[in-house]
Amino acid sequence: MARTKNRPYTPPQKILERYADVLVNFALNSGKGIKRGEVVRLTAGEFAKPLYMELHRSILKAGGHVLANYFPDDDSKSFNPSRDFFELANDAQLTFFPKTYLKGLVDTIDHSLYVIADVDKEALKGVDPKKMMLRGEVYKPYKKWLEAKENSGKFTWTVALYGTPAGAREARLSERAYWNQIIKACFLDKRSPVTEWRKVQKQMEVYRKKLNQLDAKTFHVYGPDVDLRITFGEKRKWMGGSGRNIPSFELFCSPDWRGTEGWIKFNQPLYRYGNLITGIELEFENGRVVTARAQQNQHVLREMIKTTNADKVGEFSMTDRRFSRITKFMAETLFDENMGGVTRQQPYCTRKCLSRWV
Repeated sequence: MARTKNRPYTPPQKILERYADVLVNFALNSGKGIKRGEVVRLTAGEFAKPLYMELHRSILKAGGHVLANYFPDDDSKSFNPSRDFFELANDAQLTFFPKTYLKGLVDTIDHSLYVIADVDKEALKGVDPKKMMLRGEVYKPYKKWLEAKENSGKFTWTVALYGTPAGAREARLSERAYWNQIIKACFLDKRSPVTEWRKVQKQMEVYRKKLNQLDAKTFHVYGPDVDLRITFGEKRKWMGGSGRNIPSFELFCSPDWRGTEGWIKFNQPLYRYGNLITGIELEFENGRVVTARAQQNQHVLREMIKTTNADKVGEFSMTDRRFSRITKFMAETLFDENMGGVTRQQPYCTRKCLSRWV
């Protein structure tokens, strides 16, 4: 659909249908799609309504049940409910945890599908980061319940991106070009995107098994902006290709955080809690961040790292550019961590370690 003067660009209906098909019939249930009778919590903001409607239809066609979580967008220029909460809530409201409701929700849902569609990247700019960190701490039990259910094989989730003018502006792309990255990355330009994803999943599984067969104890990532050693740890395994996150071309592991040593600089910004954090630099000693710097919003970065266990490495991943079709910065971690179409610095590899950036 062409973009008019006052109307944001919306992709063709066929693209939205294919997108919904991938998310419902591939991404959920670890690449197998939902089963008849399963419950899906569908979360999206109002700007993503075109995709939300297709997802709703796709879940129903598959025989699933929809638990809708459809909410108004945060817009700093007009209506901003998230900012209102952090600016108006007292301590009792900030720490309120609806235990019975959330435990019932966890017990009820089989899957969660979340659509990212930020209409204002800085909707929470200026909000006290301590309040936002506190709110995250309050909801930790809910996240742990979901993790336990996922680990028992009874729950899956996926996250996807819906293009917005705000996202396109931050990425310095036109709205059409921004959506073209989404379309290519998710194989929505193919007649059967689900078939393409299953091919990629099969290929990634070959490399995942090879990585797990390696006798690698330490990963040494070395380049102009990084000299970092990651310890693999006993009983750790490489994972990937499960449908969590669309797109996802990563093979990743959860390393032994205690062995992290060195430093790293990031050439891409991070959007977190409505703030743009740029020029991030981290130094690690004995597995923990000992120095954290940023050119912009350093105070937000440091508050994030003060959160319990946030000063440790929880994941180490590699993206293979033979799979990924993402070639542009998208101002969204979901895509930027999966960028594969750009040549990167080949890190140094020492004996008894694996270090490959592909």
